[in-house]
Amino acid sequence: MEVGYTPDGIILSQKKFTIELIELCGFDVTKRAVTHLPVNVKLSNTDGEIYLDTEKYRSLVGKLNFLTHTRPDLSYAVQTLSQFLQCPREPHVAALHHTLRYLAHVRALFPSAHTEGQGILLQASNNISLQAFSDSDWASCPDARRSVTGYVLLLGGSPVSWKSKKQGTVSKSSAEAEYRAMAAAASEVTWIVNLLEDLGVHDLKPITLHCDNQSALHIARNPVFHERTEHIEIDCHFTRDKVLEGLLHLTYLPTQQQLADIFTKPLSSMQFQTLLSKIGACEPPS
Repeated sequence: MEVGYTPDGIILSQKKFTIELIELCGFDVTKRAVTHLPVNVKLSNTDGEIYLDTEKYRSLVGKLNFLTHTRPDLSYAVQTLSQFLQCPREPHVAALHHTLRYLAHVRALFPSAHTEGQGILLQASNNISLQAFSDSDWASCPDARRSVTGYVLLLGGSPVSWKSKKQGTVSKSSAEAEYRAMAAAASEVTWIVNLLEDLGVHDLKPITLHCDNQSALHIARNPVFHERTEHIEIDCHFTRDKVLEGLLHLTYLPTQQQLADIFTKPLSSMQFQTLLSKIGACEPPS
């Protein structure tokens, strides 16, 4: 990992590792890709011929996973590709190839960059406010019909935690999927707040948690259990408890402004670049 210092703050990147990965991948990466995965791609366990070089697929996905420490833009792609490590097929390899081509051509997002790679900017600011964004893509898995959780936490406008993960159970509605995503974000907020308080940073509460689903917000704010929510596991109501404790303040955010959307699905080039710039992705110093 490289640490760069600029007037705007500290930049964390892995550009050397990125260059080595591109050189070792063994694929033709000359064709440009400006997003981490093709728009609307749906990968299945059964589509396409089995890819014989399983070890190579696993190795490349593992290296991409390492890059997610400083590359939130890769989180959704890595989460998706990791689901097929046991028996990858040709469409999965094609998606992996697309991600590697995006990695090789990140200059498409930052035309002024002098080196391959990208990182995150930890802004030089006295602002220590913490806010969270959570989102989900309902029933997006074509095999299990499970949803995807995505969240990102910003401290002073800089990304400090993010995740893209397939939910462990099927959600019966988009509101339920969003509610589960909120619970995951609430758990991470709780941990970050406790860590900051141990470091002497206080007066952070309440933390704003942004969600783009009104029904999920209603479930989290309403202390009364209804038939439509009685099947949801108790741990998912963790969000409701944190609201009552005063740790969280829930607020609605239009989908177009939902930063966590980048962790739940493949997006168009314009959407992808817009959200990526807002969560603190930047070019490393040359």
